[in-house]
Parts: sequence; C-alpha cells; structure tokens
Amino acid sequence: MSIMLEDIFIKNLPTIDLHGLDSPTACLMVTDFINDNYILKEKRVIIIHGIGLLILKEAIHKLLAKHQYVASYKLHYLNYGCTIVDLRPFK
Repeated sequence: MSIMLEDIFIKNLPTIDLHGLDSPTACLMVTDFINDNYILKEKRVIIIHGIGLLILKEAIHKLLAKHQYVASYKLHYLNYGCTIVDLRPFK
C-alpha cells in the first residue's frame, strides 16, 4: 500500500470540525474559517463535515463553489466526511 504525500501532512493543516452544527451555522463558521486562513496565507485547509445524510456536505460544497478565496476543493479520497480546500494565493 503506497502512502500519498497528502496523507503525511494532512494532520498539520488548519482544520474545522462541523459535527453537530446545522447548515446555516456551519456555513457562517466555514466562511470565517476560510477568510481567516486566507489572511494567514494558508494554502490548504481541511473541513470535517461528516457523512450523515450529506445535507451538511452539500451545503458546504455549494458555499465553496462560490467563495472568492477558494481555488478548488475535493473530498478526501479515504474519508468522504472530510473536504480538502485549496485557497487562492494571498494578494
């Protein structure tokens, strides 16, 4: 089994855990989290939304698709309750 470089460093990335939150509250928290990390010049962040009924994941992905500081995002290939977000370079 090969270990991807992403697996080694993912635990060192800024992370927000949204378990137990409703969609509107989670979206507000994610917006602040992304804005703060963009200002801190982070390149990548982790959002833990869980799997559940996929309601929270869908709300977060809809937000990420429109957010001005988000360059791209994807589900973690081993944990579908976790989204990896690449931020645009700080200007």
